[in-house]
Amino acid sequence: MNIQAFWSRKGPLNILLLPLSLLFGAVAMLRRCAYRFGLLPSGHPGVPVIVVGNLSAGGSGKTPFVIWLVQWLQSQGRRPGVVSRGYGRVDAGLNEVEEGSTAAEVGDEPLLVHRKTGVPVVVGADRLAAAGHLRERHPEVDVIVSDDGLQHYRLRRDLELVLADGAELFGNGWLLPSGPLREPRARLRAADALVITHRDDSAATVSAPVPVFGVRHRPAGFRRLADGAHAAALPDMGGRDIQAVSGIARPQGFFALLDRLGVAHRPHAFPDHHRFAAADIGRDAAVVMTEKDAVKCQAFAGPDWWALELAVVPDPALPDWLKAKLT
Repeated sequence: MNIQAFWSRKGPLNILLLPLSLLFGAVAMLRRCAYRFGLLPSGHPGVPVIVVGNLSAGGSGKTPFVIWLVQWLQSQGRRPGVVSRGYGRVDAGLNEVEEGSTAAEVGDEPLLVHRKTGVPVVVGADRLAAAGHLRERHPEVDVIVSDDGLQHYRLRRDLELVLADGAELFGNGWLLPSGPLREPRARLRAADALVITHRDDSAATVSAPVPVFGVRHRPAGFRRLADGAHAAALPDMGGRDIQAVSGIARPQGFFALLDRLGVAHRPHAFPDHHRFAAADIGRDAAVVMTEKDAVKCQAFAGPDWWALELAVVPDPALPDWLKAKLT
């Protein structure tokens, strides 16, 4: 079953699951209230915290946006650090991402963020502990970005940016498991901004109780996994079929982007955060994949394995708004 298609409708099975959604919503509300009124402990690391998260389960383009946000903060003279859960890794404890770290140790997304930005990244199920570890190891950090931390209320925050995929938005608007939402859409009232990804016109068409901004993901060329060589267009593969490999939440978006770029391919979708092994893809195959998948395949990549690089292009108003908020 295509879970995104299921969450986009209000069919008989969705309705049948509504009692579970009501229970899920009640637990989520009680948990948030417990943190709000001090019944559960929370803390602040002592420097501004920017949370990037989403209301919906699944991907919304958070990792490219976090990379853009960190690079923008650097351009403003700030010294950011990042904390993340590190989904898909083998250990849930605290771990700092190092140059030689693997996705199995720290998670694919934190590893990609570190490699693209060079900033310190600490992963841990407890984001408050991760933030404390980050500040202890890197006292120069003056702002922390919490990746996918919207529902992690133990870490207090100064700014909340909620991301939504422009193609899916909030699905049928129902809570898990009937719909895709982790919290009701009314939760937006407590956020600072809604950022719509992957669609040029969505910021102008979405109604929300907070400022709405759009970001586009623009192709920025291809990078060969074997040696890091960059190419503006995918090189000729000698007539071989190109396997488009994707282990992300919404692989259809990646395949559609390749179609728009004129890259003829055979789509090969894996589960989100799939832990790739050499046997999954023939080493001699011609392959194009996402950057998030590439960090897990670097060690055994074949000579014609390429990653599609993306650049985030925000609405011009977003940097100005951020600058005003952080002043």
